[in-house]
Amino acid sequence: MSVRTKRVDNKFIIDVCLFAANDLRITNHKLQTAGCVLSVLSCVLFFCLMSGVLIFFTGCGGARQQADNTHIELYVDAVTLTERSEKEKAINKLNSAIQRNESFSLAYSLLGEIYQEMQDYESSAASYEKATELNPWSFNDNFNLGRVYQLMKKFAEAVRAYNRACELNEYHLGAHLNNARCYYELEDYQNALLYGEQAERIDPNAGEVQKILGDVYGSQKDYDLAISSYKRALEIDSSDPEVMASLAIAYLRTNRNEPAKVLLETVLQIQPENNIAYQYLGYCYLQLYSQAIELYNKATKVSTEEPELIASLKEKADKILDEATESYSRAIEINAKDWEALRGLGVAYMLKARRDKDNMLKEKGLEQWQRSLEVNPQQPDRERLLKLIAYYSK
Repeated sequence: MSVRTKRVDNKFIIDVCLFAANDLRITNHKLQTAGCVLSVLSCVLFFCLMSGVLIFFTGCGGARQQADNTHIELYVDAVTLTERSEKEKAINKLNSAIQRNESFSLAYSLLGEIYQEMQDYESSAASYEKATELNPWSFNDNFNLGRVYQLMKKFAEAVRAYNRACELNEYHLGAHLNNARCYYELEDYQNALLYGEQAERIDPNAGEVQKILGDVYGSQKDYDLAISSYKRALEIDSSDPEVMASLAIAYLRTNRNEPAKVLLETVLQIQPENNIAYQYLGYCYLQLYSQAIELYNKATKVSTEEPELIASLKEKADKILDEATESYSRAIEINAKDWEALRGLGVAYMLKARRDKDNMLKEKGLEQWQRSLEVNPQQPDRERLLKLIAYYSK
């Protein structure tokens, strides 16, 4: 090949080498299911090697060759600065590289990574968008773009990026799991289940996969499947309080109150300031109180000659109602804007007021309901609550 031919093909060779860099990253992901990414040091060595290849094909010492490769040199400098945590300097180098070559996708990719680490998610997303536009075959850029949008709670944009990442690597656990989570947030449970089931096929022993499947099944009111998934998640990690709470809620939805109570109490041993656990524990006690009162009423009709049994049943019911009041009160202490706990506490006070014929307790109940509406005026069953307030205010 002549020197002239080498110079004519210079841009082509650069483009091929840069494309190969991205392709190498894609191949690396396919070979490693867990999604390992090439280290920054590997990128430095790779581009040093590419620089040698470029010099071989373009000849030595020409001013034109140096100008053509400036964006690569700036990129390598930026990689080094990133290793040293000199992010602002690295950003300046990358912006200079882009000024010299606007189609340099790797520069946009590294910018996205740096901005993501700096938690400047808007800039990170803009950089990854450009990187994926220039190189739509980059798994890393599409995956990271989805991740940034997920952190920004822009779930519609996130699933667009994750969908592409899943196309590029159908065996990447993180891409499918995160996509399922984003579809779940969008309340698109069909697609959430689709990607969640694929994540389960990739790794059936991943607790996070079982949890999202449980969340999806629960949202579809398929509580038996939800319970099965949450139990599987706890088999994988028996100390996860989030899964315990989710399983407890699924139990409550199916009126399995005793196992729900045990799980919620365990959550509070691990996380004493978990107001949601206290809120659901309050609800659980209200359910148990309803069962206890039913037993008490039956006993008074059937066993009028057993006063000790009747007294014991009443004492048990009263204690459960006290536990409900205390649990809701504790939830509100932790989070004064927990409108569901405020509403539940109002119910507990009203039950006590009816039991004791105590108007002061009734006023306390009305106060909690009013506060609940102040915190969340558009809460579910708002009209029903307003009717109760009007009824008990007479």
